[in-house]
Parts: sequence; C-alpha cells; structure tokens
Amino acid sequence: MQLKQPEIIVVDYDAGNLRSVQRALEAVGQRARVTPDPRDVEHADALVLPGVGSAQDCMRKLSERGLVQPLRDYAASGRPFLGVCVGLQLLYDGSEEGGGVDCLGILRGTVRRFPVESGVKVPQIGWNDISIRQRHPLLEGVPDGTYFYFVHSYYVDPDDPKTIVATAEYGVDFAAIVAHDNVVATQFHPEKSSALGLRLYANFGEIAVSSQYQPSVAAER
Repeated sequence: MQLKQPEIIVVDYDAGNLRSVQRALEAVGQRARVTPDPRDVEHADALVLPGVGSAQDCMRKLSERGLVQPLRDYAASGRPFLGVCVGLQLLYDGSEEGGGVDCLGILRGTVRRFPVESGVKVPQIGWNDISIRQRHPLLEGVPDGTYFYFVHSYYVDPDDPKTIVATAEYGVDFAAIVAHDNVVATQFHPEKSSALGLRLYANFGEIAVSSQYQPSVAAER
C-alpha cells in the first residue's frame, strides 16, 4: 500500500515563531500548514505545537481560540504530536510561572524556574549540548553531545523519569527531550539549531509516515 505524505499542522495561537517552524519542515520535504482552526487540529495527520512567551499568555490564547480540548483529544488519539520550547512546557500539568498556571495536563509533571542558587544567568539563551538517555526515532542520526539552541527560564520536571529522552545541564540537569507514546517534545528550538535541528523535523516527518501503518491511528481519520 502506498501511503500519502502526511500534512503536518503547525498550531497557530499567536505564540511562536510559526513561519520558522513551517519553513524548517518544508526545507526537509514535509507538507506543513499553519492554522488556528480547532477542526484542523482534530483532523491532523501530525501536529507541531510551538511556543514562545509565558505559560499564562500561551494558555490564555489557546483557550480563547478553543484549542485546549482539541489538543488534549488529539494527543489521546495516538497520532504524532511534537511540542517545541513552551510547547513542551504546556504539555504538563502546570507551571510555577507567574505564581502558577494550569496547563494542558497531557503529561504528568511541573514546570519549574531555574533556581537562583544554581548561579546561572536566567534565561538560558544560546547553544547547549544534550546527553541522550534513551534512543528515540526523533533522534535518528543525531549523536550524543549534539548542541541545540535554547531560550528559556523554566524547565520541566516530569513525574516519570522514564519519559526523559535527553537531558542538558544549566545549573541543574533538566529534560531537553521528553516522549510518552505518540507525544514527543523538545525544550530547544530545532528550527534554530542548524542541520541537526532540521534532522529532527525530518525524523518527525518519518514518524508521521510510519504512524499511518497503525490501525488505531488510521481509524481516527
């Protein structure tokens, strides 16, 4: 059976460098479309949730556009889901930012601020290397110790350490990549991370193609 090339939906909620993500996906041969429409989320072949800014603002914008429940339902459907930067943090139960905010609750855990006592400048802005804890299809062809581009003041503290695919160190060790079932997310920006960042988007496209073989995923379409 010949499979169609999946269309990857980049969720537009006015909180990210959406066109950069779209261009990065297209640069590695993927079909990508930026849209704010909850119906497009519901019917997506694969989905990227980017994010820049505060968790409060991002959750407010998702709520205003009617995207909160569609994102939760999509994650539960088994189809490929990639979170990027704040898009990773929003997947968790809540964030300490701004005194606390409830997030999507797709993954269990809390988003925490880098501790002052760690002695590092916050936010972290720039290149940092990752330590791979376990192999994942998103990291196909990406060696341990690869540098990626980070911009963040907060990091995720997952309840289940087995969901941590890779870590980085910035005053504390933190989760740089997490994965649980069909949901995978990076704290760094692949679209700003040169050739190996683009490789991650290419790998996500391959994951999207492979997911079409899964009967449970095909049934959602």
